[in-house]
Amino acid sequence: MRPEEFDYRLPPELIAQEPIEPRDASRLLVLDRRAEAPGHYRFRDLPRFLRAGDLLVFNDTRVVPARLHARRCDTGGRAEVLLLRPLSPEEGGRQAWEVLGRPARRLRAGMHLACEKGGLEVVVTAVLPEGLRQVELVWDAGESLVRVLEQAGEIPLPPYIHRPLADGERYQTVYAHRPGSAAAPTAGLHFTPGLLEDLRAGGVEMCYLTLHVGLGTFRPIRTETVEEASLHAEYYRVEGRAAAAVNVARRRGSRVVAVGTTVVRTLETAATPAGEVRPGEGWTDLFIYPGYRFRVVDALVTNFHLPRSSLLMLVCALAGTDRVLAAYREAVNQRYRFYSFGDAMLIV
Repeated sequence: MRPEEFDYRLPPELIAQEPIEPRDASRLLVLDRRAEAPGHYRFRDLPRFLRAGDLLVFNDTRVVPARLHARRCDTGGRAEVLLLRPLSPEEGGRQAWEVLGRPARRLRAGMHLACEKGGLEVVVTAVLPEGLRQVELVWDAGESLVRVLEQAGEIPLPPYIHRPLADGERYQTVYAHRPGSAAAPTAGLHFTPGLLEDLRAGGVEMCYLTLHVGLGTFRPIRTETVEEASLHAEYYRVEGRAAAAVNVARRRGSRVVAVGTTVVRTLETAATPAGEVRPGEGWTDLFIYPGYRFRVVDALVTNFHLPRSSLLMLVCALAGTDRVLAAYREAVNQRYRFYSFGDAMLIV
């Protein structure tokens, strides 16, 4: 398969620049694999399409203030660092990270950067492929890095969003709990506390796992063929109660409904060949594209994704490439809002 098979035309004005209020007022395209055409609803209508006993699985990661504005200690020149993933445990006010930096060509090994706020120092320790850098963060050993980043950093927004947010919490899900992501699991941004209560009242069950989102999965695939591509690894954790909830739902024949592609990748990573989800934690670089045989996930709540991205390929693997791209064309014709702050799709 070639990446251009997963391309589509999107007018730039359909890229959502700000979140809609309230969260569940966003539109919802329902792609029923048994129906001939998609249906058009609001996200608050989601309970109409789920049954008692269905299990919704959420990603409870929280976006950290991962964008750091700094100055070079040698020249005073400005630099910017985006934290992607930790490479070592946090210990004694030090931790190794993989980052994106600007201006990249000037960030050489051995360079020291001082953040403009928070007393955080960044030491470049290695130049990595694809414009990445390995750095060591250094801060007051009496503080946790999460607390330091609250002072030193800012919430990173995707590059296609050009307006600053008035409220940074709108780039967090209402159930965000475990700090660690460089980007939000955007399918979850549509849920409100009231909608979650409505779903529970209808007998829908819920559980939570964690995958800390990096930026690699959002990038377009640039290899000549899809099969040649690989993804950057992301940290995940599945606790015992979440694994048990999924396994019980599957044994009784209920649907496992993933809220977002991050949940799909986590569940499929944690599953045995027979489809039993095992608790545990680690790093996943699972790349799901058409031809993949799903072990756990039956249905998916997701946003509309970038052309040629691994996320779009995952959605095509679940619902069929032709059907998904036809739904995207319908969404464009109906003027849906796209990407992180855009509208949603339900695949059942």
